Amino acid sequence: MRAILDHLTPPADPNLLVGFNGADDAAVYRLDGERALVLTVDYFTPIVDDPFDFGRVAAANSFSDVYAMGAAPFVALNIAAFPEGELGPEVLARILEGGSAVAREAGVVVAGGHTVTDREVKYGMSVVGMIHPDRIVTNGGARPGDALVLTKALGTGVLATRLKAGKLEEAHYAPFVASMTRLNKTASEIMRGYDVHACTDVTGFGLLGHALEMAEASGVALDISASDLPVLPGALAAIEEHFVPGGAGTNRIFVFEKMKWVRPKEDVLDTLLVDPQTSGGLLVAVPAARAEGFVAALRPSCPEAAIIGRVAAADGVLLRIV
Repeated sequence: MRAILDHLTPPADPNLLVGFNGADDAAVYRLDGERALVLTVDYFTPIVDDPFDFGRVAAANSFSDVYAMGAAPFVALNIAAFPEGELGPEVLARILEGGSAVAREAGVVVAGGHTVTDREVKYGMSVVGMIHPDRIVTNGGARPGDALVLTKALGTGVLATRLKAGKLEEAHYAPFVASMTRLNKTASEIMRGYDVHACTDVTGFGLLGHALEMAEASGVALDISASDLPVLPGALAAIEEHFVPGGAGTNRIFVFEKMKWVRPKEDVLDTLLVDPQTSGGLLVAVPAARAEGFVAALRPSCPEAAIIGRVAAADGVLLRIV
């Protein structure tokens, strides 16, 4: 995608505060001195079998980019692809009902949408949020000395792969879905009070892919402590039993040349670090002196929130796994 975007000329509009020429989570367009729109779009194929749960997951994932920018989403449009004649209309209705349920929780108005006929089901949303132009949080502001906080546990990719194989244990399904349907709304609201320097949500590029984008955009290096990573129940066992999505291999290639392991390599954690996430948590760079208080404030709504590393000065290696 980066190679494709290199062929496009970025818009010259001075009100476009964040566009596609970086690697941020959403675009930001200034309306005036007090208001800027935050815009994003996301959709994907089913991650779970239940249509209602799929709708909930896809909606929560779509809102996440807006929350990562420190903004509040307020209106959205549905985007759906659906096979004609193969599934009953009640299936699509349940998907849309799931999306609407999460939108209501987020305080977002779903104003309409667009559907197309496709052989494979897809669903998501185009989302618009609002923020003050001076309060935008990008992935490019991390500073040496900052602590890195992750607000959700990892492992949705490997658990989804196990579910598709019909091997996911019943006890692991509920926390898997609960994590993906939990909005990043509260985490985003809390971070506004902690002078955070940078933020991104962790989704398809895995933790290391999104961490690499933060390091590159900020001109720093990130030290990540593998032993401090929060992990969803059953995720490590799924990796050990080789239920690993293909995207993990692609993510590993993406980060390989810009990272360094400074401890004995552990294959299970290696895979977890590049596991593509769906509706993952926020990765936040916060002043070290405020990190413990930030995590304590997160815990009631984000029980897996943890300090997982620190920001260091750039030294040629952008990611170090310690």
